[in-house]
Amino acid sequence: MKTKLLTIFCAAALLLMGCQPGANQPKTEASEQSPRDKEQTYVMPNPYEVKRLTPPTGKKVKNVILMIGDGMSLMHVYSAWTANRGKLWLENAQATGLSKTYCANRLITDSGAGGTALATGHKTNYHMVGVDPEGKPLESLVTLANKKGLSSGVAVTCRLWDATPADFCCHNVDRDQEEAIVADYVTCGVDYVFGGGAKLFENRADGRDLFQELRDKGYQTPRSWDELADISKGKVFCVTDTVDTPLPAERGDLLARAAEKGIELLDQNPEGFFLMVEGSQLDDYGHFNDLDLLMQETHDFDRTIGRVLEWAAKDGETLVVVTADHETGGLTLVDGDLNEGRIVCKFSTGGHSGVMVPVYAFGPGAENFTGIFENTDVFWKIKKLLGL
Repeated sequence: MKTKLLTIFCAAALLLMGCQPGANQPKTEASEQSPRDKEQTYVMPNPYEVKRLTPPTGKKVKNVILMIGDGMSLMHVYSAWTANRGKLWLENAQATGLSKTYCANRLITDSGAGGTALATGHKTNYHMVGVDPEGKPLESLVTLANKKGLSSGVAVTCRLWDATPADFCCHNVDRDQEEAIVADYVTCGVDYVFGGGAKLFENRADGRDLFQELRDKGYQTPRSWDELADISKGKVFCVTDTVDTPLPAERGDLLARAAEKGIELLDQNPEGFFLMVEGSQLDDYGHFNDLDLLMQETHDFDRTIGRVLEWAAKDGETLVVVTADHETGGLTLVDGDLNEGRIVCKFSTGGHSGVMVPVYAFGPGAENFTGIFENTDVFWKIKKLLGL
């Protein structure tokens, strides 16, 4: 009798489990990586040094470098600050503000709509890139810089069909239309591009070889850092990897080098330049709820910020703006030790959250980026300061 009752109980339990929502559905990538609301501990093994920089005293804004930490919130910044024993290059910013990230049709945005707001000054619908809610193409800071005679560039660690770089160079109502999005780079006019995603530039379903089309338009198309390092002038479109660039520990300071190479090439234009640099994979590791990789990527982005700020401090006519398109992961710092560089964090979601994100500014014009404002205002402030 006991055996029979146990069998019935087990069968009922299995049936109930099977009736739970999603019980028989495949797990998402994020849920496989890390269950929600679990404490994770990270200790930074080798903290890096940070210098205090003297901001330029001039007022002229000749160049603007917009740096986007994809998915980066104040909690990411403060966690990274704690792990590096209380110092970040980002603290050299003269001005700070807060940006409201909601998009045209949702409170919680994505990189398509969030990046489009930064790139074009217009709110658009979730998942759209470089277009308004009706699908009409919008002019970005890259396009406007080129029309004014300035040079322009984009440097990222992700695939180039990803939303943020596409927001500045491409136009589509759906960020998942990856082959179509990549093809827009051929006609966007940008002077310098660095990123991954070679697989959609060649061996395409439509038979096009986008690398050849770019060369036909006067671009040099290096396929590795070593090839890029040897280039000293001209228009450059560098795609180093099949999809994304490698993990932070594997690629080293690649983003910083790519940003510096972009500055070297674009600064040859006496009229000035606009450059967008993205710490792309903060977003990925927020989605995966992987605190270790998230902190590695955040620190890599901060060190890249440091290299850019050091150049800007010497140049004297360059404004650097650092912000994010949204927050990813619902990161919360729940414990830690500043002296040990230890942080204890939880994630509340595998998606995006709705918090405002920070805006930091360094250089001439930095005072324009204080207070609370719309993400679209970042575009309009830069546009005005560059006279576009």
